Amino acid sequence: MKTLIYIVVFTLSFVAFPQNENAFEEGKSHYKEANYEAAINTWESILESGKHSAALYYNLGNAYFKSNEIAPSIYYYEKALNLAPGDSDIENNLAIAQSQTVDIIEPLPKNLISTWVENAISAFSFDTWAWMSVFLVFVFAILFLIYFFSRRSSIKRIYFSGAFIVLFFAIVSLYIAFMSYNSFTNDRSGIIFATSTQVRSEPLNRSETSFVLHEGTKVEIIDEDDDWFRVQLADGKDGWVQKGDLKEL
Repeated sequence: MKTLIYIVVFTLSFVAFPQNENAFEEGKSHYKEANYEAAINTWESILESGKHSAALYYNLGNAYFKSNEIAPSIYYYEKALNLAPGDSDIENNLAIAQSQTVDIIEPLPKNLISTWVENAISAFSFDTWAWMSVFLVFVFAILFLIYFFSRRSSIKRIYFSGAFIVLFFAIVSLYIAFMSYNSFTNDRSGIIFATSTQVRSEPLNRSETSFVLHEGTKVEIIDEDDDWFRVQLADGKDGWVQKGDLKEL
């Protein structure tokens, strides 16, 4: 019975792949014709089939932006950037979309090391950093073996120094991979989809309004309580918003 199930799933995957490719191209045709709603519907049908990619999210972001729907465009650009960190096209379009939002939030100042680590994490995905560390460890092993079997002291010094320089960068890469994976799995963020939402001091409708957020603003989710998310902004302010007013990335 299991064998039959595997055969069916395997066959369906081969059928679904060309269908999704055709749908992706169909969406691009709609987009070129400025029929953005049709492009969105076509590309979202691919998401409903369980297929995801940076290119798909990026194109959805473009279509929503052209439709003047800022919150969904930022949402999909952020999704694309999670799968393809450091992609300049995605970063540029995301910055343009974010410039259309109402809320202006000044991030808290960070020290040099924190800034460097964040930039490094956003440059590549965590698996890329992990593979980079594996490669550097392999290079370290080769350099160390050359040092170990060399007889000339001048060559030994060169390869010994080179080996431990490479080992240092391997450790740094592994650390960044760990930090990137931890950020990917533990950090929760979302985009405000409501035109405006009141951020309250407690997860109650009768509680005091701390401040107001508008569509397209990105927030960090730090807690939840029934129908409420506790969110924090880049400037350190936090409060509770109703779950229906934002969409989690």
